[in-house]
Amino acid sequence: MSVVGVDGCGRGWVAVVLDGARAAGAHFLPNIAALGHVVPDAEVIAIDMPIGLLDSGFRLADTAARQVLGARRSSVFATPVRAAVEAASYDEANAISKTINGVGISRQSFALCPKILEVDGWLVHAPCDVREVHPEVAFAELLGRPASSSKKTWQGMIERRDALAAAGITLEAVDPHVGRLVGTDDMLDAAAVAWTARRILHGAARSLPDPPEVDPFGREIAIWV
Repeated sequence: MSVVGVDGCGRGWVAVVLDGARAAGAHFLPNIAALGHVVPDAEVIAIDMPIGLLDSGFRLADTAARQVLGARRSSVFATPVRAAVEAASYDEANAISKTINGVGISRQSFALCPKILEVDGWLVHAPCDVREVHPEVAFAELLGRPASSSKKTWQGMIERRDALAAAGITLEAVDPHVGRLVGTDDMLDAAAVAWTARRILHGAARSLPDPPEVDPFGREIAIWV
């Protein structure tokens, strides 16, 4: 009964697989479409990437996640509208966002757009149920509060690693080849997302917002925790 947590990383994607309660391994993926071949028996895939785009306005899921995180809310980027995500350049995307929503988008948000589109196109071919999860929201649930330190710091790494270990998820057995390709924070994020995937499989997860918003194509927009 495998579930998968996926996080984007600099060279592609990292997927942490949970088989039962423990981490069964991690995989580096050059593209998201490879996931079905690497983990063909996955029952739930959770991914740290926006699923569902609006033509105008702001996603309720992003707003709800920021409310949960409090002082760590800056880790949740506002998802651009579809036309901005599909723009060819940052300047074009920024102008589109200003025209449609009255405000521009950050360069950090625009940097995610290729991966947002990659996931958007893959979803129709996905091998199982796929849900959006934000790792900082997952860690807040694991810890019972938002993390106290940035994931980029040593203390932040320890805090998140210990929270995963308390939930029975350890990553010491990760293939060294994968470990050399993936940043520490990306691996921990993927593991936290996998923890939420397990909650989804068991019917223990909840959606932000509840009920989920729906995009123009009828796809649910929610961050699961």
